[in-house]
Amino acid sequence: MQFQFRKLAQSDQPIEFHDTLDMSSILKEHSDVLSYTPLQVDVKAAQRVNEVVDVQGTLKLDLQMACVRCLKPVDLNLQFKIQEEFKHGEEPEDVAEDDDTLYVNTDTVDLAPYMEQAAVLELPPGVLCSEDCKGLCPTCGVNLNEQDCGCDNTPIDPRMAGLKDFFK
Repeated sequence: MQFQFRKLAQSDQPIEFHDTLDMSSILKEHSDVLSYTPLQVDVKAAQRVNEVVDVQGTLKLDLQMACVRCLKPVDLNLQFKIQEEFKHGEEPEDVAEDDDTLYVNTDTVDLAPYMEQAAVLELPPGVLCSEDCKGLCPTCGVNLNEQDCGCDNTPIDPRMAGLKDFFK
């Protein structure tokens, strides 16, 4: 998934990319991601004014994440839009704060790292299997959605925690 600034500038048609990317090297660092499919990339790269290449399209990723409360697997189908602007050359010193243009020193740009990074940024910070998920018992570890364990989990004032076992 590469384009060259010179070839794209000479062409009047955008370049289309329809590819899949293996996300295993990136998603192995996320312990809450249990399984995933390759990232599906459908983007177009088109030359715009001022020698800027506009890359836009959609990314799709199917994955399974662990519920943050009970660790039950939750299936997610993520589909999101992406838009990046690339410009050949050095980044100027007086770039505006809201300028999201990516400056590249080489004539050839590999889009794969940019697509992978965009997919990772779209991952939710945590998922729930249901809104009323009770989670796991902090004492015995039983899934409270499936059964009640009977443990005494009443909160204790930390200043009085030392006196908890005084009469035992």
